[in-house]
Amino acid sequence: MSDAYILSAVRTPIGKAKKGTLKDTRPDELAALVIKEAVARVVGLEPACVDDVVIGCAAPEAEQGLNIARMASLQSGLPDEVSAMTINRFCASGLEAVNYAASRIRVGEANLVVAGGVESMSMIPMGDITFHPI
Repeated sequence: MSDAYILSAVRTPIGKAKKGTLKDTRPDELAALVIKEAVARVVGLEPACVDDVVIGCAAPEAEQGLNIARMASLQSGLPDEVSAMTINRFCASGLEAVNYAASRIRVGEANLVVAGGVESMSMIPMGDITFHPI
């Protein structure tokens, strides 16, 4: 089994949810900036070498809906051939994304995966999430 390493770590600035300077910035745009910077910080890494993008999102709806990982991946400038998936584990979504990426590398399914989490508390406040019983 191979080892997995973190080659780069990036995060966005933090702002006040309803009043801050990031309140009108879409979460896919924020994630795209982080993906682009994380890849750029690894000297000599070509974006085409990325095998997958795995992003955790606790509330994948509205501006964070669909497959936000894919939207952010494309906006970041990664090639169309790079796959991307969104994981939902509520508060552990970003951590689960990193764990999943490391697992794929350790078992030989991927060589390089960009992983992390995204959430916009301005656009999708936690109190606005509606849960429906099954």
